[in-house]
Amino acid sequence: MAKFREKRALGQASVHQAEVLSQLCYVFVRPVLGRLHQGLDRRLVQTLLDLLQVIILHRHRQHGLLLSELGGHLLGPAHAPAGTKRIDRLLKSPRWQAATLIEYLWDKGDEAVQRLTHPQDAIYVIWDESVVEKPESLKADRLGPVRSSKARRLLRIKPGYYTPPRGPAFVPGWNWLQVLVAGPRGPATLAHLRWWTTRGAAASDKRTEEDQVLQHVARRWGRQVVHVWDQGFAGAPWVSQALQQPVRFILRWKKNYKLETSTGQLRKAWECARGKRSLDHRLIYDARRRCERNTGVLYLPVRVPELPVWLWLVVARPGQGRTPWYLLTNEPIPDVAAAWQIVFAYSRRWQVEMSIRYSKSELALESPRLRTWAALTKLWAILALVQAFLVSLLDDRLAPLRTWLLQQWCARTGQRNRTTPSPLYRLRLALSALWFAYRPSTLPRLNSG
Repeated sequence: MAKFREKRALGQASVHQAEVLSQLCYVFVRPVLGRLHQGLDRRLVQTLLDLLQVIILHRHRQHGLLLSELGGHLLGPAHAPAGTKRIDRLLKSPRWQAATLIEYLWDKGDEAVQRLTHPQDAIYVIWDESVVEKPESLKADRLGPVRSSKARRLLRIKPGYYTPPRGPAFVPGWNWLQVLVAGPRGPATLAHLRWWTTRGAAASDKRTEEDQVLQHVARRWGRQVVHVWDQGFAGAPWVSQALQQPVRFILRWKKNYKLETSTGQLRKAWECARGKRSLDHRLIYDARRRCERNTGVLYLPVRVPELPVWLWLVVARPGQGRTPWYLLTNEPIPDVAAAWQIVFAYSRRWQVEMSIRYSKSELALESPRLRTWAALTKLWAILALVQAFLVSLLDDRLAPLRTWLLQQWCARTGQRNRTTPSPLYRLRLALSALWFAYRPSTLPRLNSG
């Protein structure tokens, strides 16, 4: 009898929490739904809200964003064609564009900047490039050659196996840029996504696209934020573009790229720091490898060839066998403490790597089979809203709800699972399991047509 009562209480709590989480999803996207409602039929706006929840509910890396699969979850397997048609009408409607949802993400970035504004803390805008690979596709709009990271992983030499062929592999796909807003700690906020191609009538290049985003961020946040860029942005052309804008930045410089020292010598980055002792050492926790490293730091003034502005090169040495970081910044470095702040700021860049991996693996960003560019970008923008909503559930104010959800619907053992600060994968799995068992009333009933 006691077990029956306990099970009944859990069921009642689950029904209530399923509705609460559904309401949180609605509140999160309500402003953008209001914008769309001004020029879009009410039924299509409702389909958009339903689609957000169905994407969370349907977890499959290969088929996560297939319209036929989503339509089946929207109205049930018996009415999958009707559900697919609803989603298709939403994505192909000419009365709205993906730019509406992308602008809403910028607004969420504004909220994050305002929330993180403290005199003692910096705000970081973290950039990273990636690609959307569609190796079997030939008919989709704006396909272009992209370097396959999957092929690179498969071609790594495995001990005991034959040596694979060398050289990069190129497949059809699209280029992709993601921008996050983050503080010194805690989860990052998704602020912008952009996709483009290098072929056809709409061909562009990454520096043009990235310069447009840089100008937009400079107008929007100015010197409030510090931009964090990886080695893909290294080079005099990008540094020149950055110096033309009122922005602060940290850029990981490639060790073989040359810099001019204070003595006027032109040397590679690693040669600039050669023979110079680290000015300080600290035990730094490596969140990726989950271990502490005795790291040294060094800083010195340098200048990019052909550019008149003097910058600072901060060198972080994580110990024997590890590649040093060569960080170029226009932030003033008066002492060792400021140099450490640059190192800690760049270490936050791992947030964008995890975000891109989450988009590809957990949210199945590469799975759509849409041909038209407008429909494809709309579906990607909707997916970005899903990711932003899931990240919003990591808010400290929702800690009791999040703890209950993980314990009841995605219980796991092991210290790694218990101590993960941002359990996004478990959170999506738990929410999917909850909504499968107790479907929110905001979603269409499975027996409806």
